[in-house]
Amino acid sequence: MPPTHSLAPARTTQGIALMTLAMLSIPVCDGLAKYLSTGYSPLFISWARYAVACLIVLPVAVGAHGPRIFPAEQRVFHLLRTVFLVTAMTLYFLAVAEIQLATAISAFFVAPIIAMALSIAVLRERMTWRKGLSLAMGFAGSLVILRPGGTLEPGILLALGAGLFFAIYMIATRQASQASDPIKTLTFQCVVGMVLLSPQALLTWTLPSQADLLFFAGLGLFSAFSHFLSIAAFRLADASTLSPLVYLELVGSAAIGFLAFGDLPGPATVVGAALIVTAGLILLQRRKTVAETL
Repeated sequence: MPPTHSLAPARTTQGIALMTLAMLSIPVCDGLAKYLSTGYSPLFISWARYAVACLIVLPVAVGAHGPRIFPAEQRVFHLLRTVFLVTAMTLYFLAVAEIQLATAISAFFVAPIIAMALSIAVLRERMTWRKGLSLAMGFAGSLVILRPGGTLEPGILLALGAGLFFAIYMIATRQASQASDPIKTLTFQCVVGMVLLSPQALLTWTLPSQADLLFFAGLGLFSAFSHFLSIAAFRLADASTLSPLVYLELVGSAAIGFLAFGDLPGPATVVGAALIVTAGLILLQRRKTVAETL
């Protein structure tokens, strides 16, 4: 058995690794949503993301837990986190339909800053200088890319709103995930999210073409995969530790934007991404140092 004092750093390192993989998977969903938004309403795409994810997650949940597929504890927090996520995702899909992925995700990155403040104030998590430095560098990188001072587009405002609700979602996830099985948590999120989005899906319904079915399937698959990883990560590490890693999504979004839509990142995007990656490395180096001293 490993020494007891080595378990906490090991769990946190695992949480960082899972969150990193989750944040690099989410841009695939964003790219698929942007592609589909040329022929379908973003409101319908939001519902389809949850509906397809349900088809993937429900059989897994039933196989693992039988009829008890929903968490029995912290139901209020599970409901709140789902509402916050549904709102954030819908606003973000509306944003990417109007503006470039890299621009949308830059505005969205108010989320870690708000989540950091809330985790300290609400969850009483400990603030450290490395966490603060990581957040500051990540935020500076976002500002370099966003280049505030110009005309504020409606799409950017939508992305900012998405970031606000996603920050609250991260705090609720940290609270709800502590005693709940990740598969049950994800199942609750997918089913309740689909139900909440059904009215707007009916109002904006468009029958998907056969050629687009594969894209909708990929949307649900990567959504379920990335959210399962993030839920598992929050069981292992503090929200204030994981929040800066959300910045890694920018790197993936810039890559997807270039490869799929020809959005060539400019010098500001490159510099901002470098700051963001460095912010994440500060956290990883911190964990390595702590592990070596124990």
